[in-house]
Amino acid sequence: MIDSIRRLPPIPGLGGPGSVQPTTAPVRPRSGEAADFQSELASRLEKPSSLAFSAHARSRLISRSIQLTGQQVARLEYGVEQAAQKGARESVVMLDNLAFVVSVPNRTVVTAVEGAAREGNVFTQIDSAVIV
Repeated sequence: MIDSIRRLPPIPGLGGPGSVQPTTAPVRPRSGEAADFQSELASRLEKPSSLAFSAHARSRLISRSIQLTGQQVARLEYGVEQAAQKGARESVVMLDNLAFVVSVPNRTVVTAVEGAAREGNVFTQIDSAVIV
């Protein structure tokens, strides 16, 4: 039984054995920062995820039926990179209708919260928030 707890099934789009890698669609760049974001997103979609998901985060994703697309993972990575450039250590990354608590230096997602579950929640020991 302990073995089954330690080995959580792979989550599609998160990399690792058995995961589904996203396909990339042509991205039409816009002007200014939007073009920078689009090119960064396209390049991240082409390579495996550099983020790790803790066992707690993986169990939260599974129990809350949260399935991330390749594009969402790329945007999450982009948000973590933005936080790292500003010197953040523990950050909340807001993505669509999701909130992720991330250990920025370790590039590890600690937990995930979806939609209405965010209401009334308090995130502690956080030094930054990123909205992507």
